[in-house]
Amino acid sequence: MHEDIKLARPGHEKYVENWIVSMENLAQCGIKTICYNFMPVIDWTRTDLNFKLPSGAYALRFDQKKFAAFDLFILKREHAEVEYSAGEIAQAKLVFEAMSEAERTVLTNNIIAGLPGKMTDSYGLDDFRSMLANYKDMNSDALRQNLFAFLSKVLPRAEAMDVKLAIHPDDPPRDMLGLPRIICTADDLNTLFQALPSPSNGITLCVGTYSSRPDNDLPAMAKQFGPRIHFSHLRGVSRDPDEQRSFIEASHLDSDIDMVQVIKELLNEESRRTEKEAEGQKIFIRPDHGHQMMGDIGKSVNPGYSGIGRMKGLAEVRGVIRALSAQK
Repeated sequence: MHEDIKLARPGHEKYVENWIVSMENLAQCGIKTICYNFMPVIDWTRTDLNFKLPSGAYALRFDQKKFAAFDLFILKREHAEVEYSAGEIAQAKLVFEAMSEAERTVLTNNIIAGLPGKMTDSYGLDDFRSMLANYKDMNSDALRQNLFAFLSKVLPRAEAMDVKLAIHPDDPPRDMLGLPRIICTADDLNTLFQALPSPSNGITLCVGTYSSRPDNDLPAMAKQFGPRIHFSHLRGVSRDPDEQRSFIEASHLDSDIDMVQVIKELLNEESRRTEKEAEGQKIFIRPDHGHQMMGDIGKSVNPGYSGIGRMKGLAEVRGVIRALSAQK
C-alpha cells in the first residue's frame, strides 16, 4: 500500500488504480482472497527477533520498555515525551543507559530496518524521522477517512470479480511513534463495516495481533465477525503480567487466548456458509509466525518464518481442527 494513499496526497489516485489492477490480475489467476493492511510507515514491530525461551528455541518479542528507550533516547522523536508518564520515561532511560552501542544498533535495526515492514531499502534514523513527520498532522479520524476513501474506490471492482479483501490489524494494535492506528479493536471493525457494508469488505483475523491487547476477546471476535473473516492467522502471544503492552509470541496452543475456542468458532462459521451455499467459501488459515528451533537455529530466515516452528504450529492447529470436526 503506497504511503501516498494513506496520506491522500495529490496524485495518489494513480496508486489506487494500480492497486486495483493488481487485484484484478490476481482474481484472473484465481486468487480471490487478498490480505492487506493500512499501517502508516511501519509494518509489524518487535524489539527482539531472537528472544531465547527456556526450551532453547527463539521467539519474537515486543518489550515496551525497550521500545520507549528507542523512541525517547535513540530516535529522539520530537515531543515523544508527552506520550509517556514520568515513570515510563525514567524506566526507559535506565534501559537505554544499560545498553551497549551494539545493543542499541540491534534494537534500532529490529524496529526500523530488519522487519518486513520496510518498503524499500532499510531506513536510517534520519529517513525514519522524515517519514514519521509526514503524519505529524494526521489523527485517527483522518487516517480512517483515507482508508474509507480507498475502499470506496476498490470495493465495487472487488465485488464485480468476487474478490474478498481481508484487512490485517495494526501490529501492535495501538498508536505508536506518534502514528495513528485504526484497525485495533472490535469497535474499529464495527466502524469499518458500518461505513462500508460491502460483502467484499472483510478481515484477516490475526489472533496473535489482536490478542496482544487484553481488551480484545478473540473467541468473541471470531463469533461476532465470522461472516467477515476471510483469512486467519492462528498464532498467539503471552503478555507480560506486569506490563500488558509487552509480549512474547508463544507456542500456538499455549498463549493467553483460547485457540481451541477460536478455531471452533471458525469451523462453525464455515458450516453456516455451507448451509447457505453448496460451495461455502472456506476460511483460509496459516500458522503465521513460529519459533526458531532445532535444526533451524542459526539459519538465516525472515523473522518469525523459520520452517520447523511453523510446521509444528500448523500440525497443532490441524490437530485441533481434526478433533473438533470429529465431534460434529
